[in-house]
Amino acid sequence: MAKAKTQFVCQNCGTVHTRWAGKCDGCGEWNTIVEEDPMGGIGSGPGKAPKKGRPVTLTSLSGEIEEAPRIPTGMGELDRATGGGFVRGSAVLIGGDPGIGKSTLLMQAAAALSRRGHRVIYVSGEEAVAQVRLRAQRLGAADTDVLLAAETNVEDILATLAEGKRPDLVIIDSIQTLWSDTADSAPGTVTQVRTGVQAMIRFAKQTGATMVLVGHVTKEGQIAGPRVVEHMVDAVLYFEGDRGHHYRILRTVKNRFGPTDEIGVFEMSDKGLREVANPSELFLGERNEKAPGAAVFAGMEGTRPVLVEVQALVAATSLGTPRRAVVGWDSSRLAMILAVLEAHCGVRLGQHDVYLNVAGGYRISEPAADMAIASALVSSLAGLALPADCVYFGEVSLSGAVRPVAHTAQRLKEAEKLGFSAAVLPAASPDLPKGSKGKWREVDSLPDLVARIAGSRLKARTDQEDG
Repeated sequence: MAKAKTQFVCQNCGTVHTRWAGKCDGCGEWNTIVEEDPMGGIGSGPGKAPKKGRPVTLTSLSGEIEEAPRIPTGMGELDRATGGGFVRGSAVLIGGDPGIGKSTLLMQAAAALSRRGHRVIYVSGEEAVAQVRLRAQRLGAADTDVLLAAETNVEDILATLAEGKRPDLVIIDSIQTLWSDTADSAPGTVTQVRTGVQAMIRFAKQTGATMVLVGHVTKEGQIAGPRVVEHMVDAVLYFEGDRGHHYRILRTVKNRFGPTDEIGVFEMSDKGLREVANPSELFLGERNEKAPGAAVFAGMEGTRPVLVEVQALVAATSLGTPRRAVVGWDSSRLAMILAVLEAHCGVRLGQHDVYLNVAGGYRISEPAADMAIASALVSSLAGLALPADCVYFGEVSLSGAVRPVAHTAQRLKEAEKLGFSAAVLPAASPDLPKGSKGKWREVDSLPDLVARIAGSRLKARTDQEDG
C-alpha cells in the first residue's frame, strides 16, 4: 500500500516545504509550518487525467466598453472608498484590527442597501444570531429585511445562497472561520482559507452577487492568511483607526473597478459609525495655535484634500544616541529631513531628541509633508510658534531644494475654506490658481524657509525689547 503523501505549508505566507522546520524559508516566521494533506483543496487529485481544453475566442483591444454596474449603498464615505458603490459580481476583502468596527460598518451598509430594496444576506461565523441581532438593534438596523445566518461550512453556505432569489450582497464574517469538506485541515489554515475564498468568488462571478469578505489582520497589520487571497479578490480595503480616537478611516489598497488612493472617514459613536464629510475639521479640532513645533499640512488623499496638524518636539538630551520617535509618518523620511537640515541649513540636531506626531492618529504617506515636518522641527527647536493661519506643503530633495507637488489648487482651496489665509508652498507650482497671490509664500529651498522662520523669531525678540 502506497504511503500517504503529505506536505508542510507555512500558515503565514503559504510557502510549501518538503519537511517540517521551525522557521519558514519564505517569510522568516517561526512555528508557522503545519502538516497538510495535498489531496484536499485547490489542485487536488494528482492521479486525475488532464482534461482536454477548449479554444477560447480572441478579440482585439478596440471595441465597445461597458461600465461596471454598481450598487450605491447610500453611505457617502463607503461609496467614495469603493469608487461609487459595490460592483455586481465582485469580491471585496475588508481587513482591520479586532474591535475596530468592521462588523459595525458592514451591518450599517447592509441595512442601508436593504432599505433601498436590495436582497442582503449576512453570514456570521464568529458570533451567534442573538449577538448579531443585538448589534443590529443598537445600530437601528433591526427593522430592515437583512437575512441572517450563523454558519461556517462552505458547502452549506453556498447551498443556502443558491436557494430562492439571487442576493445582491453577501457578507461573510469572517474568512478565517470558513471550512470546507474538500480540505483536510483545520479552519484558518492556508488550505481552508484559500478553498473557502475561491468558492465564494466563484459564486459571485457566476451569479452576479457582490461578495464582501471580512479578514483578520496579523500583528504587522497585514490581512492574515496567504497573500494569494488578496490577488484573487477584486478590491482590498483596510479599516484603520486608533482606539484612543473616535475616528476611523476606510482606505483602499486595491480596486480593479476604481481608484486606489481614496479614503472614507467615519466617527465611532454609541449609535455606530457616523460619516465625516469634512475630515480636516476633525483633525484640527483640538489645535493649540500658540504652541511651538506645530504646523498644518495641506495633504491629499485621492481626490480629497485633508488638513492635518503635524507636531514636533525637539529636546536636548544627555544620551549618547539621541532618540527618534515617529507616530504617523515614515521614520526613514524623518531621518532624511534631519540630515538635510543639518547639512544645508546649519540646524544642529545631533544632541537633541526628536519626537514627531501626526495629530488625531492620522497617517501621512505622501512626500509633500516634508516642508511641514521641517517647519515644525525648526519651530520647536527655536521655541517659536508658527503663524496660526498658514499651511505648509512641498517635497524636500537631498540637495535642500523644495520641489513642486500636484493638486496645489485643491490644497489651497481647502485651506481657504477652513480659514487659513496664508500658505508656504514650492516655487513654480504648475497649477497655482490665479487671484490672491499675495497670500502665498513661495520657497525655492529649505534654507530659505529656515531663514524666514529664524527671521520671524528675531523680529519677535526685537518687538519685545522695544515694548
